[in-house]
Amino acid sequence: MAVKSSDLEQYIRAIPDWPKPGILFRDITPLLADYHAYLAAVEALVSDYRDMRIDYVAAVEARGFIFGSAVAERLRAGFIPVRKKGKLPYKTESFTYDLEYGTDTLEVHVDAIEKGTNVLLVDDLLATGGTMRAACSLIEKVGGTICGISFLIELKALNGRSKLDQHKISTVITY
Repeated sequence: MAVKSSDLEQYIRAIPDWPKPGILFRDITPLLADYHAYLAAVEALVSDYRDMRIDYVAAVEARGFIFGSAVAERLRAGFIPVRKKGKLPYKTESFTYDLEYGTDTLEVHVDAIEKGTNVLLVDDLLATGGTMRAACSLIEKVGGTICGISFLIELKALNGRSKLDQHKISTVITY
């Protein structure tokens, strides 16, 4: 039985107080386990970008990889893994950004993207927007042009969209 993108919310499990008290975690593993729901999610992530010229799809590890590589296949685009510092074996370009308590660094290979090419970023969740803003900055630093960002889930109350408002943003499910 096919699943419509409008029905995907039923495959997202809410887990209270994880990973710490006060957090309501949105668990995507039931969606991943259902073949039809997963396909519908990938199609929903692609839908706003199907008619655009996308050269690369970039995604931040780890859950972004789950959707990003499938979206790249649907768009007939290359896939660019955006990794945490020290995970890529070749020469990298990096971007360090602030977290609530500390900093983190993302990296891509220096030759991952041809300058001036169009890049779609994909991730499972838009929360505060900090990691995706850093990923966008990194892609632009190595010469890519951001054509849009596609998220499976957006946590609207955290206002992450405001950090990315210079880009086209699509979300499938909003809480």
